[in-house]
Amino acid sequence: MKTSLEDISAVKKKLLIEIETEDVNKKFNEAYRELGKKAKVPGFRPGKVPRTILEGRFRAQVAEDVAKDLISETLPKALEEVNTFPLSAPVLEKETVKQGENFKYSAVMEIRPEFEVKDYLGVGVEKEKCVVTEEDVNKQLEQIQQSHGKMTSVDPERPIKRDDYVMLDYVGHEGERPLEGVKASDFLLKVGSNDFHPDFEESLIGLKKGDKSEIEVDFEDTYYHSKLAGKKVKFRVKIKDIKEMALPELNDAFSQTLGADFENLESLKNHVRETVTTEVKKRIERDLGNRIIERISGELDFELPQVLVDSEVAQAVESLRQNIERNGSSFETAGLSEQKLKENFRPASEKRVKEMLVLAQIAKQDKVEVGEEDLEKGFGEMASNIGQDIEVIRKYYEARGLVPSLKQTLLEQKTLIYLVDHAKVTEVDKELLNQNGSKEGDK
Repeated sequence: MKTSLEDISAVKKKLLIEIETEDVNKKFNEAYRELGKKAKVPGFRPGKVPRTILEGRFRAQVAEDVAKDLISETLPKALEEVNTFPLSAPVLEKETVKQGENFKYSAVMEIRPEFEVKDYLGVGVEKEKCVVTEEDVNKQLEQIQQSHGKMTSVDPERPIKRDDYVMLDYVGHEGERPLEGVKASDFLLKVGSNDFHPDFEESLIGLKKGDKSEIEVDFEDTYYHSKLAGKKVKFRVKIKDIKEMALPELNDAFSQTLGADFENLESLKNHVRETVTTEVKKRIERDLGNRIIERISGELDFELPQVLVDSEVAQAVESLRQNIERNGSSFETAGLSEQKLKENFRPASEKRVKEMLVLAQIAKQDKVEVGEEDLEKGFGEMASNIGQDIEVIRKYYEARGLVPSLKQTLLEQKTLIYLVDHAKVTEVDKELLNQNGSKEGDK
């Protein structure tokens, strides 16, 4: 077997493989020998069909099978010979394999770029001071209060006002033509939330239960729903119910209903303050790590393997799809184009892939590794977050072959922590963070 590697680009390679005639003939002989044992040809007993007859009837299929076998046997060895490891299945280009001739084929693939990262320890970076205000605590208390509120229908004679929850049916028309997919039944909308459109919601104010109305809205060209963007749409609306949210009073009695640990409102506030503080600290540390890797990767320039970028884009689109479907909608209903989403997600995906490759290279250069202890800790944190037994989590990941992916994620996290630990960090107020340009120190 002869192998050679051609550079298409820094990350795209073409591996050329040539297999000698002797090996090709040997594979053909094996294929026809096996075929002869099971082939059913009229006029011949099983195992007694002459090879010339087999070649006449099964030549094309045998050649295809031989090519597949030769490639599956030689490609791994060829990749090892040239010390190249593709990021995904190579794209094969092959000739028709023939007895008595050498067989040539090629494999086009993308590989990880080769580069070196320098001056990544001791990066000067700003870190936001951890500050939790009473306003932050009160906002969280309000969310708790909202989550325990109850919606009740109002007096049928009472018209809609701001902050009401309105259940309605609507059909959108452009002129007199109904717009496909722009309709809903039992649609619940909080008036004034601007979740639909400010003009639409404002026009609901004053209507009563049972009322029918026509509402005209001029949608901006930039409106998120592609079926409505830039159009003047007339909505035929029927008000089916009007509800208001009755909120519990924030007091000692309410606090006690939330758990035995809360004796009064003050104890609930203290718990909320601790929770908010923990979340703020996590966000600050996460932002700090992101700022460091952004600075390091921003100073590097190398070609990105498109197979990794495409995979990242696909994950982002699929994640959005699942979120929308969990809310009972779909891309089509929401007026979202999958192709447009892919275009929109690509810049962020390219940034993510670049940072992932930089972190992997730093881990390689400084021998940052994920051991069994790190893996156990990762399983433990997941188990704690979802309230599941750690062994159940471990078996789930092992059964589905997800452990390597988890190790990769943990390695990225560990490398980020390594960079943060070696950075020159200066704490500043949130308002001053990057105000009027970077205030970060030199490396």
